[in-house]
Amino acid sequence: MSILLQENTKVLIQGMTGKEGQKAARAMIEYGTSVLCGVTPGKGGQEVETKPVFNSVKEAFAQFPEISVSVIYVPPFAAKAAVLEAIEAGVALINIFVERMPIQDTAYCLAAARERNIRILGPSSLGCMVPGVARIGVIGGPKQQADQIFQSGSVGIISRSGGMTNELSWQIRNAGMGQSTAVHVGGDLLVGTTYADLLRLFEKDDQTKAVIIFGEHGGSYEFEIVELIERGEFTKPLAMYIGGKFANSLPEGVNIGHAGAIVERGKGAREKEQALSRVGVMIAERYEDLATCIQTYV
Repeated sequence: MSILLQENTKVLIQGMTGKEGQKAARAMIEYGTSVLCGVTPGKGGQEVETKPVFNSVKEAFAQFPEISVSVIYVPPFAAKAAVLEAIEAGVALINIFVERMPIQDTAYCLAAARERNIRILGPSSLGCMVPGVARIGVIGGPKQQADQIFQSGSVGIISRSGGMTNELSWQIRNAGMGQSTAVHVGGDLLVGTTYADLLRLFEKDDQTKAVIIFGEHGGSYEFEIVELIERGEFTKPLAMYIGGKFANSLPEGVNIGHAGAIVERGKGAREKEQALSRVGVMIAERYEDLATCIQTYV
């Protein structure tokens, strides 16, 4: 069945007339995702990839009330307004591609979304892929490349890294398996949809038999997985690789790579591995071993 996206997913692109918005529109349409329209203030009446552009989300909904997903490709300074506009319209899933979104704006938007029971994926998320069904964002790249990486199967994939979402999916395919859903949650300090949120969805998904996660040494989202498993809310085979073990030798507070990759005392890669291992999570010493870890379960 997959999670997050279905065959009837209907997409709106905010910032559709920009370079990245046009690229995303092309990628999604080529893959077969139903992109209905776009929004760029002041550019209503234009078209991108034969799809109409409106001045506001409200105008878009008046024409296409069936919109279920908005993907946001606007500059960082405009991201908060764009997200709040989508929340106000009641879009069920909002994928924020925007990088370097101010953390205060992110926190405000996540709180507003929770009040309306709206799911946010990102910020800094390349999107989500359900092989053979739909994708949002540019995950997987051009269709020809995406078709070489993804194939329908029973392994759920979650990653903080966009590139590693593709890499892990490719390794799963090379091992003779396929993906149920692959999700790039984004690399920012605050993300709208966490590992634990997705594991709850994968737990209920009959298609998903096992899950692999590419995590990072920063942040504390991995510890939510420990609590989730201890409460019995996730019971399927789970394998994880935590990147950045070398960070234990660096000074506390050093920021490496993603905005969320901040070294915290007692919450580094090794501490995460120990906590996860205690509740039965399979820990891969190399990310290349993740496919092997779960191969016997699918």
